[in-house]
Amino acid sequence: MPHQHKYDKDGKQLCCTQEEKIYSKAGASALLKEGHSENDGHDHGHEDGDGHDHASSSDSPINMFRPAIISLVLLLIAIALDSYVKPDWFTSWIRVVWYIVAYVPVGVPVLKEAFQSISKGQVFSEFFLMGIATIGAFAIGEYPEGVAVMLFYAVGEVFQTLAVKRAKANIKSLLDQRPDEVTILENNQAKTIKADTAVIGNIIQLKAGEKLGLDGELLSDTASFNTAALTGESKPDTKAKGDTVLAGMINLNSVAQVKVTTAYTDSKLSKILDLVQNAAAQKAPTELFIRKFAKIYTPIVVFLAIAICVLPLFFVDDYVFHDWIYRALVFLVISCPCALVISIPLGYFGGIGAASRNGILFKGSNFLDIIANVQSVVMDKTGTMTEGVFKVQEVVLNPKFNQADIMAMVNALESQSTHPVASAIHEYVGNVDTSIKLDNVEEISGHGLVAEVNGKALHVGNFKLMDKFAIVYDIDPASIVYTTIAIAYDNRFVGHITIADSIKEDAQLTIDKLNALGVKTTMLSGDKGSVVKLVADTLGIKSAFGDLLPEDKVNKVKEIKARNESVAFVGDGVNDAPVVALSDVGIAMGGLGSDATIETADVVIQDDLPSKIPMAINIGKQTKRIVWQNIILAFVVKAIVLVLGAGGLATMWEAVFADVGVALLAIINAVRIQRMKF
Repeated sequence: MPHQHKYDKDGKQLCCTQEEKIYSKAGASALLKEGHSENDGHDHGHEDGDGHDHASSSDSPINMFRPAIISLVLLLIAIALDSYVKPDWFTSWIRVVWYIVAYVPVGVPVLKEAFQSISKGQVFSEFFLMGIATIGAFAIGEYPEGVAVMLFYAVGEVFQTLAVKRAKANIKSLLDQRPDEVTILENNQAKTIKADTAVIGNIIQLKAGEKLGLDGELLSDTASFNTAALTGESKPDTKAKGDTVLAGMINLNSVAQVKVTTAYTDSKLSKILDLVQNAAAQKAPTELFIRKFAKIYTPIVVFLAIAICVLPLFFVDDYVFHDWIYRALVFLVISCPCALVISIPLGYFGGIGAASRNGILFKGSNFLDIIANVQSVVMDKTGTMTEGVFKVQEVVLNPKFNQADIMAMVNALESQSTHPVASAIHEYVGNVDTSIKLDNVEEISGHGLVAEVNGKALHVGNFKLMDKFAIVYDIDPASIVYTTIAIAYDNRFVGHITIADSIKEDAQLTIDKLNALGVKTTMLSGDKGSVVKLVADTLGIKSAFGDLLPEDKVNKVKEIKARNESVAFVGDGVNDAPVVALSDVGIAMGGLGSDATIETADVVIQDDLPSKIPMAINIGKQTKRIVWQNIILAFVVKAIVLVLGAGGLATMWEAVFADVGVALLAIINAVRIQRMKF
């Protein structure tokens, strides 16, 4: 299990071990500063003892490049003096001092980090490699190359910083849509205040085109909102008086009034933002492998470099120390693993950002890897592939009973439930008759509701409920296609209500895309089998099962997993908690209105669009593809240049390309995912 990290209220990490930080100074600083993300490796972005943060996220690009610019100017002047002007005074100690001065702006920060890493027990850091390689170059008189290597390394670090900061800024700008100020009404007077100072109970006046700053309850009769910040969809969502509206929603039409119900820091958007920014803490297996690999790899290449320098002394007749130490130094420069340890986390972070932009929240980069390999998607029916909005189609009751009285009692009992069926009955019957007294109310999972009314038992549920209480009925449930609610009163069967749900508009597109990806689909539902079969046949889902209790769903998923298939389960994330826990990745639909959904699932689809399921899988596949492209690129190029360097066929310049050049190429490749269309 990944190590759990602690963060303060601003999202800054309170403590972490040396191994739990990223190799790239720039990358770590940008990720940790405001992104709550930590990547494993050596410390490049920690604070000094005096509290100064390296590579602050507030630094402008000019300030970040300034040391490199100074070194570059001094280096170019020195090379010109060395190769073209060749003045008599540019010799001996003056020349050495000039190159040292050119080295200082880019070299001192790296050497400082190397000493700090050593003091914390991390001897074989990237800083250590670059430090001994460049100091060694000076020791053998290769001053221009010593400065050049550190200069290009510094430039590469800055580009890494900018890439990671851009990734963080993109995600923050996409998600953190809360305005800084809100207008509240006090004594019918409008007053503008800071959004984070608003308190529960304040009335916000929201003009057309304005974003809501806090979660609240709509006081106006109706209002239409753009919910793109929360769902990734800009389709207008019309709310009625009393409905919940969330921070980040944009009022589209007339002035609306909203009563604040949640503190600024506890808004749904705040939780979503924290969820995404903390997602990188849950590392993918590839990232964990690279961390372990780097801890072994770095000391090995140091000892190999020593061997390249020393061993030829015993086997080569014309051994020249200068030549072999140069080869060893080239080997060290090439071996720096920065291309891997920054581009891989950045690739996963880009995948998380791309998903967030489309209204899909991944709780960790590990789930990007898992969902990319999903072979079977098991889905609930109601609320996933269907709208989950039921409507009463027919009421069939025994004429011996008073229909109005029976329906009033059923409505009163169903008011005790939050099931969509209860809402349909309530909409059909109307207001609950408060004169009806219910005693001993009990909800039996997968069956229905039981209570006593006027001292007599009232049963409302499916026909399994009738069987459970040995209530005799005279109809064949299988002959009724739609969802059926059976009713019994005083242990006598009264009749039934048929209720129908409608298939979502993009449900067919979802199944088609999953089939195109080669993913098997299965539908599991507690609804009656005939309804499940009708929906499955309509959508082309070959495997579908109805009349299932929660434990039955678990058994069905176990059967699929027994075939060694990676399974994703899609449901509401709460009622199906056992199946979500059993599946390899749990996907919750409709996270916009449910805190419990966000807490339960591994992946949250913020709107109710099932088409986001294949989109999430595709994002996972693209992220994994990019990560492995970077791994292969880094290993292949470094392996080639390492061999050339050890054989004396590569210079410091090729070494710089193998290190910084490959790192930059990998970073450019990693950020591509943020621009992809899914």
